[in-house]
Amino acid sequence: MQSLFRATWDWTRNKDLIVLLLSFTCVTSVWVFLAIADEVHDGETEAFDKAMLRAFRNPSDLSDPIGPRRVQEGVRDITALGSFTVLTLISAIVAGFLLLTRRYNALLLMILALGGGMLLNWSLKNYFARPRPEYVTQLHYVDSNSFPSGHSLLAAVVYLTLGALVARLVAKRRHKIYVLSVAVLVTVLVGLSRVYLGVHYPTDVLAGWSVGMLWSILCWLLARYLQRRGKVERPAATPP
Repeated sequence: MQSLFRATWDWTRNKDLIVLLLSFTCVTSVWVFLAIADEVHDGETEAFDKAMLRAFRNPSDLSDPIGPRRVQEGVRDITALGSFTVLTLISAIVAGFLLLTRRYNALLLMILALGGGMLLNWSLKNYFARPRPEYVTQLHYVDSNSFPSGHSLLAAVVYLTLGALVARLVAKRRHKIYVLSVAVLVTVLVGLSRVYLGVHYPTDVLAGWSVGMLWSILCWLLARYLQRRGKVERPAATPP
């Protein structure tokens, strides 16, 4: 009975369960984004956004973030992981690896995922045109609209998509879990850094995560569909 239970719920063996869970996550991501967008449009998130932004600042001086100077510098380093420059560099490095290993279809799929994510980010920012936070002093240079957070959206797209691609290239389950966990952790840290620096409202970050996760999952489902049709290289086999 125990072995049957493990075989049923082990995600490395039950692929249909994974597809079901990811499909549910897609629906949830859409619902979360639409709910946040509606609340933001009606101005009902202002109290929450203001409270969260001020939670990261000295109550007597909103231009002074909590923590010593080295913490501030560290957060700036973390937020750079979601910048266009760093994400492009990382994507180019992975693209080079896919070229060297002749995984051309996987490379095209990665380009589609990243290009689509950037187009989504640009379109949503221009559609909502939400100004940047004015409650606190911004500690990082920005020149675009606020909703959704581009750093959070693109970090989710790039790191989750690349994490999924790398996870396909390793065989052991613990290696797959490690790669995906690192991708999620980096995505979360980038989003939190945007609120700490005062350049995004928390709802901007939540919306960015939702859209980025949705797009990366859709790309993963497309990759799985193309795999079954022989259009994309099969992942590494999991050892018994």
